[in-house]
Amino acid sequence: MTGQQKQEIRYWRGEGLGYKAIASKVDVSESAVKSHCQRHNLRVFDGTACRHCDQPITQQPKQKPRKFCGTACRQAWWNIHGHLVDRHTDRTLACANCGQAFSSYGSRKFCCHPCYIAARFRKEVRHEHSTIQP
Repeated sequence: MTGQQKQEIRYWRGEGLGYKAIASKVDVSESAVKSHCQRHNLRVFDGTACRHCDQPITQQPKQKPRKFCGTACRQAWWNIHGHLVDRHTDRTLACANCGQAFSSYGSRKFCCHPCYIAARFRKEVRHEHSTIQP
């Protein structure tokens, strides 16, 4: 089992997944996941302790459950576990101003800032990929 797989097991166990689900995600046997979790005392995240520093967390009623005790712990944890972020959601979109195709991770409308300005203020803007006219 690689170090990457061990980190993924730790993450998914903290998210509340069972041994079988983790095994299918990480591509190792269920028994290997179970023995690793038991050996390293990996428990299902129950919302009572910070995922980074294990300090107690008090949950607020009628609010989304907290996973970290503060911003510093959240940022530190994601800096360590950045490989777990799903970055495969890039989409190819067409610019609302010039029509040029561009790739975006989020939900943008324009390929660049000059296109945004041209559309916003209906000005002619010249930039590297085309001349934009209102």
